[in-house]
Amino acid sequence: MARGRFIAFEGGEGSGKSTQARLLADALAARGFAIELTREPGGTPGAEAIRGLLLDPPGEGWGAQAEALLFAAARADHVARRIRPALDAGRWVVCDRFVDSSRAYQGGAGGVGDNAVRALHAIGSGGLRPDLTLLIAIDPGLAAERLEVRDGGAADAIGGRGQSYHGKVAEAFARFAEDESASIVTIDGSGSPDEVHTRVLEALAPLIGSV
Repeated sequence: MARGRFIAFEGGEGSGKSTQARLLADALAARGFAIELTREPGGTPGAEAIRGLLLDPPGEGWGAQAEALLFAAARADHVARRIRPALDAGRWVVCDRFVDSSRAYQGGAGGVGDNAVRALHAIGSGGLRPDLTLLIAIDPGLAAERLEVRDGGAADAIGGRGQSYHGKVAEAFARFAEDESASIVTIDGSGSPDEVHTRVLEALAPLIGSV
């Protein structure tokens, strides 16, 4: 049996990546692919429990190093119990965030450093990388408008951080896309969900056609 493909969506808060992940999973399923739609942090009972600790932290919350360790632990369980088994069974995995989010948020904006996040990923998840990462990029003003509609001013512990933090996240994502253009494709996230979905399918055409 041929190994499945692994597609990850990345982007800042309000970019629309979760919507695009769902649309892609539906489109691939309609084409006859066996699909596993999942998310990070989360995707397994253990990782979902860690998600609660990260997005609604106890007490004063986590420092950047502890946060990076928690994300790495959640990802290790997710990879071992859900992602790798699905790929080995020939299913396509569509994941809302993966390790590049940790690189951008904790490694970049949080100051932990890219090498440290990569090292944690190597230890916990064997350095697994998606076959293709789709970075949904939008104007910060549009992102703020979407978040206001979605959250009504009530964001989680990470999404609610200041503009400076999220600006650093965006800079990190843009740097990854520039440096790793063979595996990270930037998708214009402006316009309607269907318009963005069309761009996603165009970016995936070579991969879909190779199966």
